[in-house]
Amino acid sequence: MVKERLGGVHSAKIVMYSVDFKEIRELQLEARWDETTNLMIDAARRVERGGADFVLICTNTMHEMAEEVEASISIPLLHIADVTAERIISSGLKKVGLLGSAFTMEQDFYKGRLIDKYGLEVVIPSQIERQVVDNIIFNELCLGEIKDSSREQIETIMGNLVDDGAQGIILGCTELPSLIKQKDCSVPLFDTTAIHAKAAAEYAFRN
Repeated sequence: MVKERLGGVHSAKIVMYSVDFKEIRELQLEARWDETTNLMIDAARRVERGGADFVLICTNTMHEMAEEVEASISIPLLHIADVTAERIISSGLKKVGLLGSAFTMEQDFYKGRLIDKYGLEVVIPSQIERQVVDNIIFNELCLGEIKDSSREQIETIMGNLVDDGAQGIILGCTELPSLIKQKDCSVPLFDTTAIHAKAAAEYAFRN
């Protein structure tokens, strides 16, 4: 987007801090959220010290501690759920299905924000289906494994969400777009990875 806007060989100026996901995953599974919060705050502060004008948490699940991270820095945090909600609303939709990690689907930090701040209606898969999605994410996609059988399972789950009234589906995990494409779903898909990145470019141009 930066190259398209500015032309030539322009590219985005980015300060990035990449964590060791194994460490994060272990803390998630042990529900040691205070420690994950401290890690994310430390990362955000490093990015701020590196000269960033604003911060993105480039994952959906780790927005669990977005408010704490934002409160610990002096620059804005561009929330992935906010920009996704804005895209959904601009599409004229009111009821959406949410796919992501079990944490994202089940806890309130994400779907609660969509409901309370934007007035959207959010539906999630059944408990068994949520476990299927979570297993595919962490035991396959995070390891770079793309399986047709898993795509078929997700297609079935998305179909069930549509049957429940979902007018669109949020791919609320940055790994899901590697498996699921618009052709796999009968309603609009909202790729949070792409939405967040594009929103960051637009935000940078405005500020």
